[in-house]
Amino acid sequence: MTSNNAALKAINLTKTYSSAGRELTVLDDVSFELAAGTSCAVVGPSGSGKTTLLGLCAGLDRPTSGSVQLVGFVLEEQSEDRLAEIRNEHVGFVFQTFQLIPTLTALENVMVPAELRGDRTAAERARELLEVTGLGDRADHYPAQLSGGEQQRVGLARAFINEPHVLFADEPTGNLDADTSHLVVELLFELNRVHGTTLMLVTHDLELAAKADRVIRLRGGRIESDSARADRVDVAEQPRDPVGGAQRAAQDEAPARHDEGAA
Repeated sequence: MTSNNAALKAINLTKTYSSAGRELTVLDDVSFELAAGTSCAVVGPSGSGKTTLLGLCAGLDRPTSGSVQLVGFVLEEQSEDRLAEIRNEHVGFVFQTFQLIPTLTALENVMVPAELRGDRTAAERARELLEVTGLGDRADHYPAQLSGGEQQRVGLARAFINEPHVLFADEPTGNLDADTSHLVVELLFELNRVHGTTLMLVTHDLELAAKADRVIRLRGGRIESDSARADRVDVAEQPRDPVGGAQRAAQDEAPARHDEGAA
């Protein structure tokens, strides 16, 4: 791991693009680190650099200058093939647009990251995660047969199947209505606590951001503020049921699955 038990460390990150012969600075000298097992929300207005920062921290893009250390790896020193291996072994992703493969069932979509690692228990563990997310009876359905909320829960199951050290979530509730967003958020944080994952999420939703241990606010590509949730309840020693309230809420949602606008 990186220093001080940090799962993620960004050091003087700067990202610029050339546009019409001029340089556009999207991120400007951003530095922070996340301790293992903590959660952090990155907020700010559109164009503030949130998604660019997430992409750099996940090794999906390379900085113009600066450094990223992810679970002990200095990302800019790695080849593209090695970065892909690091992401598969240590990282999970949740996307605003779900990014499910339309020709695969829910079960098969969840299995994909584990199968890439040659995991022979992929199907069994995928079914377990679908049960946890309240979708045990939807395993054989294709994305087009699932509501938006169901698709995002498949995305959550897929993100956790390799038991990632770090989970990156880009606007995870951006395409969902308020009720469905609440269910997905509860699942996201419950799974994160159960698995002890470090969570970095980008969001415009300040209510979602407030659930994180820490909130970093960007403006104009720079960190405007960086605050911890001083009133967060310490839940580390409380027993956890990975099915818990989130699955019960998912079950409550079931009757509305096929209604227009549901989940």
